[in-house]
Amino acid sequence: MAARELDIVLYGATGFVGALTAEHLARRAGPEIRVALAGRSRSKLEALRGELGGRAASWEVVAVDATDAPGLRALAARTRVLASTVGPYLTHGAEVVRACAEEGTHYADLTGEVLFVRWSLDEVDARARETGAAIVHACGFDSIPSDLGVLTTAERVAADGEGTLGETTLLVRSMKGGFSGGTVDSARQQAITARSDASARRVLADAYALSPRRSEEPSQGRRSPAGLLGRLRRLVPVDRDPATGRWTGPFVMASFNTRIVRLSNTLGDWSYGRELCYREVTDFGSGPMSPLMASGMAVGLGGVVAGLSFTPTRAVLDRFLPRPGEGPGPEARAAGRFRMDIRTTTTTGARYRTRVGADYDPGYGGTAIMFGEAALALATDDGIPRRTGVCTPATAVGDVLTDRLRAQGFTFDVRREDIGGGTEPSRRGRTEEGE
Repeated sequence: MAARELDIVLYGATGFVGALTAEHLARRAGPEIRVALAGRSRSKLEALRGELGGRAASWEVVAVDATDAPGLRALAARTRVLASTVGPYLTHGAEVVRACAEEGTHYADLTGEVLFVRWSLDEVDARARETGAAIVHACGFDSIPSDLGVLTTAERVAADGEGTLGETTLLVRSMKGGFSGGTVDSARQQAITARSDASARRVLADAYALSPRRSEEPSQGRRSPAGLLGRLRRLVPVDRDPATGRWTGPFVMASFNTRIVRLSNTLGDWSYGRELCYREVTDFGSGPMSPLMASGMAVGLGGVVAGLSFTPTRAVLDRFLPRPGEGPGPEARAAGRFRMDIRTTTTTGARYRTRVGADYDPGYGGTAIMFGEAALALATDDGIPRRTGVCTPATAVGDVLTDRLRAQGFTFDVRREDIGGGTEPSRRGRTEEGE
């Protein structure tokens, strides 16, 4: 790639998150980093470049449509990294990824779509490994906090000689900020596809759907108890921790994030451990209203997913959900934040807690920073990427990206919690994803 004209092409730069990412690159990319802005509209790209000012005034703009396979290949051939915000990826992303795989160009995106990552593994993984391209999915709020948080935890456990990860749970402690219209649109398109495609529904129902070595994975995640209690828990996944008295409910992004973490484990030859049982939930506290809030979240999320699957209810929801290209203003973004804990019990019985968080709106400003730093890591850092073919952030850029994000104010803090050995109370008997 040394002879390529560009280091980073930001594709979809005029979208809401794309423009925020462009602003971050304008601040963070030094004069030696050759950046170009790409998308469908040259006039909008030029307007964005003018608004960015500074060294971005010299950035090239390239107009190319997501369906223009020859144009995308020509663009991919000119750059080391192509970072795409153009979604829904299942609808608009195939030719972009294929162009990078064919031209040996590193690729990053913000997808939260299980079906798209599965398509990528099936269709372009082998070719990308042949050409030396790293195809790095999920480089935003889905799923960098989860993926790098578990990686950081596993590395500390290994360094302490405490075996590998066992029961591991990510708990969302607090989160302020919105989900982008692009994220909602991706969920909408995936729901539409699953409604009419039985094979898509099977993929979405499989906790290990993204594993390239599926036959070596567990046959199923841990299940809820049988009978009425089990059926209720699957419909309304709410639980109370007997040790702390705190109530937990579903986390909207668990279905995707958990699969990315498991993919990282598999790609690393189960470096987190064969005993890893990973799930994600939202912590609603221990107050008298906590079980009602957790149940309300479960019912609400279930209703939205079901509603997006049917045309009449989808039309109603579309009146209230954010649209692609929309997002909050600077003041609302500045008030955003997220805090998560990852708790694990290792195979030796040691207990650890990892704090992950940042004072950024998770779906907009925070995602733009995570995405921009992932692109810069792929383009500039020695020894990156660590592997080629379809990757996760943890397996492609790993600690380099963690350190970059720490420099931007993100927290990845691992602490050992057990004293004199011992184990946490058993958390068996629940679904692995906490859904």
